[in-house]
Parts: sequence; structure tokens; C-alpha cells
Amino acid sequence: MPQSLWEEVTRKRSDIRERHEARVSETEEKLDVTVGSMWIMAGKVKWVTDIEKSVLINNFEKRGWVQVAENEDWNFYWMSVQTIRNVFSVETGYRLSDDQIVNHFPNHYELTRKDLMVKNIKRYRKELEKEGSPLAEKDENGKYLYLDFVPVTYMLPADYNLFVEEFRKNPSSTWIMKPCGKAQGKGIFLINKLSQIKKWSRDSKTSSFVSQSTKEAYVISLYINNPLLIGGKKFDLRLYVLVSTYRPLRCYMYKLGFCRFCTVKYTRSTSELDNMFVHLTNVAIQKHGEDYNHIHGGKWTVSNLRLYLESTRGKEVTNKLFDEIHWIIVQSLKAVAPVMNNDKHCFECYGYDIIIDDKLKPWLIEVNASPSLSSSTASDRVLKYGLVSDTLNIAVPGGMVPDCRWNKSPPKEVLGNYEILYDEELAQGDGADRELRTRSSQSLGSKGGRSRDPGRTISTSWK
Repeated sequence: MPQSLWEEVTRKRSDIRERHEARVSETEEKLDVTVGSMWIMAGKVKWVTDIEKSVLINNFEKRGWVQVAENEDWNFYWMSVQTIRNVFSVETGYRLSDDQIVNHFPNHYELTRKDLMVKNIKRYRKELEKEGSPLAEKDENGKYLYLDFVPVTYMLPADYNLFVEEFRKNPSSTWIMKPCGKAQGKGIFLINKLSQIKKWSRDSKTSSFVSQSTKEAYVISLYINNPLLIGGKKFDLRLYVLVSTYRPLRCYMYKLGFCRFCTVKYTRSTSELDNMFVHLTNVAIQKHGEDYNHIHGGKWTVSNLRLYLESTRGKEVTNKLFDEIHWIIVQSLKAVAPVMNNDKHCFECYGYDIIIDDKLKPWLIEVNASPSLSSSTASDRVLKYGLVSDTLNIAVPGGMVPDCRWNKSPPKEVLGNYEILYDEELAQGDGADRELRTRSSQSLGSKGGRSRDPGRTISTSWK
């Protein structure tokens, strides 16, 4: 066949294929509209919430969803952690139907209780060690090279003797005590002497620690006393992470996190150990300070932090930092995935608290099951309204009556300000565990370039 004729035939075949694809696409669009109309005719989403926040209610109303009472038939329930205990308790025996979705996993506390989070991460590290995983590699001092992202922590009263032994190795260290089941900075205090916790012991003559309240356990962690400071003030990061399923693990990072600043300049002076305006970044505490700014609420966007760090420390170092933060989040989720009740009716939006030290090393402080939806500023309200909206778009695709049997892998068009952080199915489909290979073959601080494939992961240096 002459070359010119061959080219003509090829061109026509290409035209036919393009027209066919366009026709198929048009048919699919019409089908989507038809199916959507059928869903609307079938009924709107019926919602319930026991958290009376406008960013929630306005989102539900915007979608045309119908509010119903808790004892009526509902499809979507944004509930408190107290309510989720009742829904999934053995006593109630409540069974959710396929068209019902809730915003917590039954045993979310495996990650969101301070003591259980540390316990699960420790177990995860030991399991990787037993498997001979390069991720569990240690340095000459016995510290994990890649999994050292939680401050040294002990449970009280159970680990009191271990804590005393560790404290005496470095008696000048500062430690922070937190009640396991509380939030917003409640019940937290700093110590730098063993005598400061003797009052918690029933018998100071014995080496065993006994809490005044047998109901309340505490964690005591080595205080990060060299935090990165901006304007002389300590801050932490609040990042939002959405998990749609734990097995396989699929999680999303919200791009619009923020920094929370203390109102008083940081000092290591022992005379200021009791000054929570110096040490605790919680807005619930800082808003009572004399220097609290009600306009910006003591907050910076993550994008502002990135710009600041790129200008002061360089782009490569900044990319490395955020790559490590993503690594920490995924590893913490992997640590709890085996013990998490991966109920098909559930999703969860976690609030991650990260502190960065002056060497630009990130530390995981805690994970919140019900990150605050209260708005301290106008920009705060916009952010949280968008967070809820984007979360609903992923959890309840199309705003239609949910079906918990769907594959929970929405198209990128509906993600909004979420980015896929980790998709276990895609990672396994690569045919090799690049995560292990890359982490063990190069330093943690390798360049964290951005992935060009939105269906995979945010950064490429450890996936």
C-alpha cells in the first residue's frame, strides 16, 4: 500500500475511534444524569448530628439534605466520640444498614488516645524489627533511623518505674504529663523534678506510682524543649487527614492545615514551666491570654509556613520536612490498621498535631478524633466549612443516599483540597515495595518531589 494511502487510512481510523470515544463519553454523561435523577427521586439524604456546629449544618442544608431525629431512619450521622461508643457497643447491639454512614471508626481510640497511639506505634516498630524490615533499622545508640517520630513516652501508673529509670539518666530533662482521655490542653503540666509528681503517689516511700484517680491514666513524654520558633514563639501544626478505609489503607491529606502559635515568647527557663501561654499551643488555652489576637487567632496557614521556610532554610530542606511529615502520618496509620475495626459504614477525619524542632525534625504529638469545628476567626470558618464540604464529597459521593458497599475510591475531581496521601492498593500494584527500598537505600532527607500522578501519593521520595 502506498505511503500516502496508508496515512489516509490511519487518519480515518483515528477519526472513527475519536468519534466513538466521544459518543461513549456522551452516553455515559447522559446515564450519569439519569442515575442521578433516579437517586433524587428515590429520596434525599437524611442526616443527624449531635455536634451543633454551623459549618456542619450549613453544609448539610446546602446539599438539600433532610434533618431527622436520632430515633428516625437516617443515612448520615456526624456524631461525637461518646455517641459512637453507644452505636457500636455490645449492649445496644445496633446494626447499621447499607445506606447508613458515620464519621468515626468504632475503635478510633487506638489512634486517638494518647497512650494507645504510643502503644500501637511501639508494637508496629517491634513487628517490623522481627520481620527484618529495613524500616526498623537503628543507629549505634539504638535509636530508630526512620521510625523515631514520637517523643520518649511512658504510661502512668503502669510504667512509673521505667520512667524513673529514664529520668535519672538525664535529671536535667523536662517532661510533659497529659491525661490520656482529655483534649484542648486540659490537665497538662510540665515537670523537671521527680518530687513534682510525688503528690500523685499514694505512698512516696514506694517506687510504685498510683494515680489519685484510678479511672484516669496519664502519659508522660520527654518535652521537645528545642522547638522551631518563629518570632520567638513556639507553634505546632494542625493537619487534617481523612481515612476512608484501613484495609486496604486509603488516606487523604487536606492541603489547608494551619500553625497555632503561643501568645508569649518561648523560654527554657524553669521559672516558666507553669506558664501554659509559653508552652501549650491549644487555642482553648491561648485565647485567654492577654496578647491573644482575635483577628488572626494566632494562626498561620501551612502555605505561609512553607513560604517562610523556603525563604529562610531553602526549598530542598522544606520539601524534606513536609515529606517526613507525610511519612509520619502514613506510618502512624499503618501502625493501627491491623487493630482497627475497619467497619464499612465508617470514615474518619483526624486532626494531627505535629511539632517541628529547631533541627527541622517533625514529631507526632497526638491525633484528635474530633478536631475542633469551632471558628475563632473568619478565615478559620472558611477553612473548616471547606474541610467539611470536601470530606462529605468523598464520604458521600454525589451527595446521594450512601451505599457503604461502594469501593471508596472517588475520582480526583471530587477531592477538592484533599490530596491522596497513600493508597495501599496502588502501592501494592507497583510490584515492589518502594517504600522499604527507598527508605533503606537513602537518607530520610532525600528530595521530596511532587508526584505527577494524582492517583498515587503526594510525594515520591518514600512511596
